Amino acid sequence: MKKVTYILYTAGVMMTLFSCKPNLKQNPVSSGTADFSRYVAIGNSLTSGYADGALYKDGQVNSYPNMLATQFRQAGGGDFNIPYMDAGGGNDGSGTPRRILGYVMPCNSTTPTISPILDPAGFTALNNVAAGGPYNMVGVPGARAIDATFPLYSAFNPFLQRFCQTPGTSTLLSEALRVNPTFFTLFLGSNDVLLYATGGAVPPTNQFSPTISDPAAVQAALTMMVDSLTKTGAKGAIANVPDVTSIPYFTTIPWNGVVLTQGKADTLNALYAGNSLPGITWHAGANGFMIVDSSAGLTNGFMRHATASDYILLTTPGDSLSCGMWGVYPNKPLKDQYVLDAVEALAVSNATQLYNSSIASIASNYNIAHVDINALLKTLKSGFIYNGVTFNASFVTGGAFSLDGVHPNPRGYSFIANEFIKAINTKYKSTLPLVNTIQFNGVIFP
Repeated sequence: MKKVTYILYTAGVMMTLFSCKPNLKQNPVSSGTADFSRYVAIGNSLTSGYADGALYKDGQVNSYPNMLATQFRQAGGGDFNIPYMDAGGGNDGSGTPRRILGYVMPCNSTTPTISPILDPAGFTALNNVAAGGPYNMVGVPGARAIDATFPLYSAFNPFLQRFCQTPGTSTLLSEALRVNPTFFTLFLGSNDVLLYATGGAVPPTNQFSPTISDPAAVQAALTMMVDSLTKTGAKGAIANVPDVTSIPYFTTIPWNGVVLTQGKADTLNALYAGNSLPGITWHAGANGFMIVDSSAGLTNGFMRHATASDYILLTTPGDSLSCGMWGVYPNKPLKDQYVLDAVEALAVSNATQLYNSSIASIASNYNIAHVDINALLKTLKSGFIYNGVTFNASFVTGGAFSLDGVHPNPRGYSFIANEFIKAINTKYKSTLPLVNTIQFNGVIFP
């Protein structure tokens, strides 16, 4: 702390200074032109508080909508009803529990390291809580924008079915309207590209295989939702779609993770030549993983080295890379499901830009707040310091993402909450205080 010395020239000045007191009073909290009395949050897993690969109660408590509702209460906000899971290890929809950090034995090693593992305590079954509705949190893991107004979707998605009024008839929109909201947040569209990208953009085998949603259909669905929500006078905020390749799921495993000595490179070159693949060569230093790519041609066995424009997915088994020599030997290239290649990544980027252009137009046309989550994620990818703590998009150590590499941890969700608050304050002249990020946990180490 710096010491400041004041030189007082006259008794009059001294008396004036001693009569002054620091103004520590905070600005009064105001709702501005918004009405937060009945707030509803609509979205996908990011809205539900999903984290660590599962939906669980602690994640719901630390969701960004619950953080917003807490701040809204300081400006006339009311109760915020959440369809809580039972306390426990969570559920990804198929009975797999959340991930936690634990000690594991890497292959060819006798020294344990800390790595994500499935919670040995097991999973929490999906409980039906429909009787406790309507709910202010309409966050549904897996939901795309194009699913939000589709009645049969509530019969297919167990996360929506567990709390909706009438499975097979209810929609995300109808559930939100049950609250008769005075204010809403809408954060949909990520899954319209994310489900395709996280599956390695594998070509669809049937109508249920994830593909990139038609931008026109996404625009139509979001427009219908905002139009219905604002017809009764509700105000709100709509968030855009982040660049999915900014998250640890796509950035943790380096594309050039095959590091060789000259001798090992020579051995591989001889091996590939012996398998009639002389067009593929290796060198000393960092090499791109060998990946499957039909455009590489028959001469190269439909394989090629990954480049900086390709993304190796976090779901690629780590031991298979380090010990099984996946992505190295000619008979073990990384399959399509483990790679988002340059062409596929460009398709994701183009669709995201079209979605975000539509979202910006919707915000303008309906005079609601626009929340730039895409910019937030790009800033996080570059890294920044908040209250003396460094945050970035690194897996586990970056401080903002949970152990699935896709969803934020509580601290990460607080950043999203603050982006909403800043946009709401700007649009509606409210003076909502920001969430204190440091009060929330990051990744918990064993």
